[in-house]
Amino acid sequence: MWALVESGSVTKVYTRPRSLTIGDVSYPSNIFTMWSKSELEALGIYEVEIDNTNLKDQGYYTNTDQTFAFGSGKVTASYGSATAQLIADTLYTAQDETDGFGTEGEVKTKGLKSLHKDRVNEQAGGILSQTDWYSIRAADGGTAVPSSVSTHRTAVRTKANAMCTQIDNASDVDALAALYVYTNTGTEENPVLTRPLGEFPTL
Repeated sequence: MWALVESGSVTKVYTRPRSLTIGDVSYPSNIFTMWSKSELEALGIYEVEIDNTNLKDQGYYTNTDQTFAFGSGKVTASYGSATAQLIADTLYTAQDETDGFGTEGEVKTKGLKSLHKDRVNEQAGGILSQTDWYSIRAADGGTAVPSSVSTHRTAVRTKANAMCTQIDNASDVDALAALYVYTNTGTEENPVLTRPLGEFPTL
């Protein structure tokens, strides 16, 4: 990424090489790859340095657009302060119901906790679906469900409930995100990666 600096301010940003006109002179797109850094800067074209200090995980935060600034002989693209996404559900209000938008107290927009619990339950459902046929066969008068399968299915449901409880107990967005962070509880030679949320049991 490059920026055109004129009179000490960034006036244009180029995300890819392209032909351009500066003053009365036109330049082909290959100047971005063929010219040296100093040659480009003599024209007022600077490579953009990215400052991700304020950039946060988009799964939990809403980031601002980048802003571009010129100073100390370089152009920097940076972000403003990110805003945490809503962790709790937004409910319809009495006014919403009056205006015909929904029923007071019902969920208007799901928060991160509900979205994450939905994901856990979807994962649990996917795992259980792999052994549903045992239950169907037994219900149709066939062979009983093996005890190992029954135990596994119960363990999956128990783990899903435990995961949802952990999600509900997260005090804020950062605490929720921390549930998914893996750490090595083993050694460098024999790593064992675990996360606070844990994993579903396998059959």
